[in-house]
Amino acid sequence: MRAEAIFSRPAPSVEWPDTRSERHPSMAKKPTEPRKALLQLTGVSRTYGERQVLQPVTLKLSAGECVALLGHNGSGKSTLLRIAAGRELPTSGKVTFDGLPMDEGDPRIRARVAVVGDTVACYPDLSVREHLLLVAVAHGVADARAWIEHVLADRNLADRADALPSALSSGQMQALLLACAMVRPRDLLLLDEPEQRLDPDARRRLAELLKAELADGVAVLLVTHHTDLALEVADRVVVLEDGQVVAKGAPHTVLAEGARGGVR
Repeated sequence: MRAEAIFSRPAPSVEWPDTRSERHPSMAKKPTEPRKALLQLTGVSRTYGERQVLQPVTLKLSAGECVALLGHNGSGKSTLLRIAAGRELPTSGKVTFDGLPMDEGDPRIRARVAVVGDTVACYPDLSVREHLLLVAVAHGVADARAWIEHVLADRNLADRADALPSALSSGQMQALLLACAMVRPRDLLLLDEPEQRLDPDARRRLAELLKAELADGVAVLLVTHHTDLALEVADRVVVLEDGQVVAKGAPHTVLAEGARGGVR
């Protein structure tokens, strides 16, 4: 089916509450209440043949909370994120999302979990705006076209809305991947180095975006190499080295100790 046929159909009408945030339509800001554990990883590990790339890890992430995963390249951060997203099965242990076994193919989970991974997956013949419209239509966002224009402006992509992926800079491509997550509803946001390829101003806007997500009750699991970003947005950090957790806790405490020990 051609893209024109998809985009000519009206988006399914899913009405969001009138109290929804002006920033995005995914959820209304909820009254203060005890944090609910959304994502739970219990003793998850990963082995490839004889090589264990991830020692058993247990982690809980609640609504409105951000946990940042830090460590050198090859430390197991991205493997842990892929397991958390249901994109890779753990060798041992289990992952649940809101009480459900984490399964990327489960429509109940796909409707509530947004992932920005470390690989670029785009349709070469769709423009930036058409990519966002495709995601919005798939998730039944009401007033999709108007919302897309808002997200384009928010991610500084308005003047590139009609461009194809091949015409985007690396930073603009990263902005498109983030926009695809922002244009749809979500309760859990999983991000693998979202700051990569972004200039300092774009990284500042990324931090503002993540803080707004947290204020709206979205749970965020973030892989990053930028300790400044972790300090600004994370409630907790987990540092991995050679596939095992070597430090965890409050960002300022862990990163101060890590600076002395060479954590980056």
